[in-house]
Amino acid sequence: MRLDIITLFPEILNGFFAHSIIKRAAEKGHVKIILHNLRDYSSNKYRSVDDYPFGGGAGMVMMIEPIAHCIRKLKEERDYDEIIYLTPDGKLLDQPLANTLSMKGNMILLCGHYKGVDERVREFFITQEISIGNYVLSGGELPAAVLVDSIIRLIPGVLGNESSALFDSFQNQLLAPPVYTRPRNFEGMEVPPVLLSGNEKEIEEWRYSQSIERTRNRRPGYLE
Repeated sequence: MRLDIITLFPEILNGFFAHSIIKRAAEKGHVKIILHNLRDYSSNKYRSVDDYPFGGGAGMVMMIEPIAHCIRKLKEERDYDEIIYLTPDGKLLDQPLANTLSMKGNMILLCGHYKGVDERVREFFITQEISIGNYVLSGGELPAAVLVDSIIRLIPGVLGNESSALFDSFQNQLLAPPVYTRPRNFEGMEVPPVLLSGNEKEIEEWRYSQSIERTRNRRPGYLE
């Protein structure tokens, strides 16, 4: 998988992608992440990428010209399965969407800023718009990092135990059950005896019942 990320602040993402699972995935060749500074595609000497909105109003708007130049240059070099714009009013990111995107080949991610991008970018260049929640952030870099992490961990070979991702919360419309590790007794707080029984059938039944109960209490809509 190749991910080209268009951003005004590549330094924000550099640190995030240089650690943990994403770093190991890149080192193993499972994913290639390329950051593109949008200012490099500006056509004026000030490297500006934003301007005042037509019709007036507060805030600035990211101009179409540098974004179009960047996307067109990338598309000349290779085909892309998706060109994604991270925006608060996009489709909410969930596990099924992450599963689908994890099977793609090449994708472009556009990080918004200010009051957003010129609407023509969304109309003529973007294939999918994604939000990580019903709230507004100061830029699209954090949503891009969240999206990338949710996708990459699903690629076969990335996690040490490939079956691990299959039992995450939301994979089967249920939240994951409680988990425990040593010590068995901490200040009188005991691990549920069933987890120490060695009876795999009873353990799986317990985990399933706990998943249902936790989902009912925290995400009842998933049980409908």
